[in-house]
Amino acid sequence: DKIIIGVGQNSGKKNLFTIEERINILKSLFKNEPRIDVMTYTGLTVHFCQQIGAKFILRGLRSGQDFEYEQSIAFANKEMVNEVDTIFLLSSPSYTNISSTIVRDIIINDGDYSKFIPDGVKLK
Repeated sequence: DKIIIGVGQNSGKKNLFTIEERINILKSLFKNEPRIDVMTYTGLTVHFCQQIGAKFILRGLRSGQDFEYEQSIAFANKEMVNEVDTIFLLSSPSYTNISSTIVRDIIINDGDYSKFIPDGVKLK
């Protein structure tokens, strides 16, 4: 088995880093993990899963609010592609208050973001 980290190209999101930069960050984080691949895709995640033969989508949850949002997406995905199931993983309580919006704001305003990203990641 392997894990594929799918990096979606979503024009509706305000990304701080280009798709190439995000791919490179993830590949450097998992360079010593042969069963983890990083791929980019456009369109719906569930269709990407179909294209690559994935049977599961792993989604991290920080809070009940995340669950409400992700559950709706999981139900819609199941309606579209019944063969793909969504599995929710609960984060450690220490990550509950961290979001990409907060980290992005810290980075943009030259704050110390090192406590909020994985060890070994260098940005800018």
